[in-house]
Amino acid sequence: MSKKYFGTDGIRGRVGVYPITPDFMLRLGWAAGMAFRSMGACRVLVGKDTRISGYMFESALEAGLSAAGADVMLLGPMPTPAIAYLTRTFHAEAGIVISASHNPHDDNGIKFFSGEGTKLPDEVELMIEELLDTPMAVVESSKLGKVSRINDASGRYIEFCKSSVPSGTSFSGLKIVVDCAHGATYKVAPSVFRELGAEVVVLSAQPNGLNINDNCGSTHMGQLQAAVLAEHADLGIAFDGDGDRVLMVDHTGAIVDGDELLFIIARDLHARNKLQGGVVGTLMSNLGLELALADLGIPFVRANVGDRYVIAELLERQWLVGGENSGHIVCFQHTTTGDAIIAALQVLMALKRRDEGLAQSRQALRKCPQILVNVRFGGGVNPVEHPAVKEACARVTTAMAGRGRVLLRKSGTEPLVRVMVEGDDETQVRGYADELAKLVAEVSA
Repeated sequence: MSKKYFGTDGIRGRVGVYPITPDFMLRLGWAAGMAFRSMGACRVLVGKDTRISGYMFESALEAGLSAAGADVMLLGPMPTPAIAYLTRTFHAEAGIVISASHNPHDDNGIKFFSGEGTKLPDEVELMIEELLDTPMAVVESSKLGKVSRINDASGRYIEFCKSSVPSGTSFSGLKIVVDCAHGATYKVAPSVFRELGAEVVVLSAQPNGLNINDNCGSTHMGQLQAAVLAEHADLGIAFDGDGDRVLMVDHTGAIVDGDELLFIIARDLHARNKLQGGVVGTLMSNLGLELALADLGIPFVRANVGDRYVIAELLERQWLVGGENSGHIVCFQHTTTGDAIIAALQVLMALKRRDEGLAQSRQALRKCPQILVNVRFGGGVNPVEHPAVKEACARVTTAMAGRGRVLLRKSGTEPLVRVMVEGDDETQVRGYADELAKLVAEVSA
């Protein structure tokens, strides 16, 4: 069955525009509470990022969950992967994240985690959607859910992150700049790296509800690049608003993307005979990653874009490591979902073991030129399915004669078509990407 509300990463949209409204969130809390209660006693953790609308939606979800008889434990602003971890450790039936990840403050959304800290199964999401279309009935007063707040959530998660590196590890002598995107990592990320001995310069850690992801974090790397150079730092680390994406900057100011970070982590595990299988990337992963892993004898497979699909592929193959070039990196040897702080720590440990800087360590992966153009569209028609667009994609693919590839896809979270062209000739690749993007814009007009 197709889903009415849930996309590839929960429910997301513009604040105040249905379904991202208080009345819908009230009903969503109730429907989720009823679905989880049908499986037994129900306790649900609720966390959020720092955007201002989180207060409004937290209250609405809390009321709906309580009306369904579910107990609620409030975490406050916490990274998305922290909520997955705490859902497991508190033996809750589910975790809810109020966040629009890397989007601006005027978007928001809801993500769910199961009691195992993984994405909700499709059948549970469908059950919630069915309940959303039924009349809302409050349980009798004696069975209403209770609400409490977990005051030591940050400390618990900080210790968990630190436990992902060997006991006694010290990053003393390492100077790093950390950009928290005025988001959910603003407290915990600097603490993790400082407590492990690094000298930490902190950027964008003064959230005011409106500045999340605003010209900072993993979607806007310029500030971090400048700071790494100005501070003569060894490297920089950029998180997104909810702390499930990470990108880095080496000491020269060059951006190190998710493909490169994934390679560094996988190569380290492989060298220590701890990789367990291969690596899962996505349709957007650079061809250079696939070739660099092949040189090491490491299998590589591509999943659809979205950490949900990366995780599904990892589970199917019983592999440990996967990710996206956007910086979603999954390290199953430590946690159950994409975790930016955990991934950053694994990169730092890999560098430490090789006694290399980030600039040197990334050199074994030589990326093919890859041009990505985002084209905004309106209406319900999918431009990717337009005959003229399909014909143009086939023509470009033929023209590259096996030396490149074309990928067009609709974003699962925004009204965008992502046009990607990759090949060995950057000028040619850029020309084809611009040509296809222009065509997509024309058929969308």
